[in-house]
Amino acid sequence: MRFGTERRLLLIEGLQNYTYRPLPGARTPERREALVEQFIDSIRRIDFVNRLREAELHPSRCDPKEHSMFDPLRAAAIKHREGNIDEAYWLVFLATHCGKHILDQWSLARTLYGRNGAGNFWNWASISANPEDFHTWITRSYRELRTDGISRRFGNHRKYETLRPDSHRGTSKIFSSYVSWVGANRGHALLIDEAEQECGGDPKKMFDHLYHAMAAVTSFGRTGRFDFLTMVGKLGLANIEPGIPYLVGATGPLAGARLLFGGNHSANLSPQKLNQWVVELGDHLGLGMQIMEDSLCNWQKSPDAYLAFRG
Repeated sequence: MRFGTERRLLLIEGLQNYTYRPLPGARTPERREALVEQFIDSIRRIDFVNRLREAELHPSRCDPKEHSMFDPLRAAAIKHREGNIDEAYWLVFLATHCGKHILDQWSLARTLYGRNGAGNFWNWASISANPEDFHTWITRSYRELRTDGISRRFGNHRKYETLRPDSHRGTSKIFSSYVSWVGANRGHALLIDEAEQECGGDPKKMFDHLYHAMAAVTSFGRTGRFDFLTMVGKLGLANIEPGIPYLVGATGPLAGARLLFGGNHSANLSPQKLNQWVVELGDHLGLGMQIMEDSLCNWQKSPDAYLAFRG
């Protein structure tokens, strides 16, 4: 999808003509233009992932031994086409947990999935059969992973995570809690089927149901759950989408909403109230909640002049 001058002008006009409630943080043309550019960036990022569903993808995308090719999100799209639902979800979870580092790219995810080049992969079959095996492996491998000179940093949204096997929120604890949440003998298809039945197939209600249920996964707070579930939806693994921007517990997106509706980053406006207001504005502009959440987060970092954020 291409976004030319006409689309930008329509979004700027939409902000300027929004009369349902004031937008003091976007009073100037410069601020409206900067916010619209963030909208466009977010739309493009989402559209890129959506296109992976039908894109021609090389099998090496699934192989962690192929250092320049491995990509857990493209691999998830491939596995989903092949009907390997559990592996597709696991790869999305691995990608979300590790994150894509702006310099290291998928180095960490590749190392973990491929056991650092030693033998079989840590795929869903092996990790769900006995998560303690992964804990044993990471305990034995941790020193090497720290000292072999290869950079394997977590991505920006996961920058406070750790591989340390003795940490109460280390990767092995996170993986074990995810297996417990899904259910090693149940699988992801049943997890989604139950959510669909519980919510009558409503994509927004299903997202909300899974978002709250996923609190059982260690170290997956507001951002981790939102990122994981929105990626599941974009890749078409499940028909889910966020109905609100989930500002309770947020940092950047909440600051952006407060700036937009309150005029400054720390305006005395509750996350619950702002959830409603962001939905109303998104409906007015024809933008979904992932676009609104992502755009507000990035816009508040540089509200007066557009800056692209990739990390």
